[in-house]
Amino acid sequence: MTTEQPGNAARRKGLLALLRRFHRSSDGTTAIEFGIVAVPFLGLLIAIFETTLIFFTQSAIESGVANAGRMIRTGQVQAQGLSEDDFKTMVCDSLSGYLNCNTNLTVDVRSFSNFGSVVLPDATDDDGNLTNDFEYAPGTSSEVVVVRAFYVWDMLTPDHITGLSNMPGGKRLIAAASAFRNEPF
Repeated sequence: MTTEQPGNAARRKGLLALLRRFHRSSDGTTAIEFGIVAVPFLGLLIAIFETTLIFFTQSAIESGVANAGRMIRTGQVQAQGLSEDDFKTMVCDSLSGYLNCNTNLTVDVRSFSNFGSVVLPDATDDDGNLTNDFEYAPGTSSEVVVVRAFYVWDMLTPDHITGLSNMPGGKRLIAAASAFRNEPF
């Protein structure tokens, strides 16, 4: 027969009292609840912020393409003999400073005899990567011109949170286009 020593019983009573007190105490529950909710909340907040930036960037690129396309339509690009890099700089000048135009922006300018002959290649290959099949042909008087710009956005949030990436490596391709007939210059 085993007998319990007096010290063990006192320790057990003290441990039980501590557990009861811990169970009844509500101190720190707010911190624990915030800890549980903070990660999804911050993830959602960052995803909302990034989605807003993507839509803002889309709008800025569309505006930049429209403004630079107007220079082609009126014959100013052709008269000044602007190169593809000069045209890309004109598009970039309309964009915000947080965008990396030098490496992430690609322009494609193609001219056609009429709107019925417009055929544009896909901007991405079968794997979803941006192709290098782009041209710079601003056209001549009264030709139809299609100006496209593609910006590769590096996503901040994982794709399983936002579902916004459409390229490999968690990137999003943002595109803008403008089609018009050149003025008779």
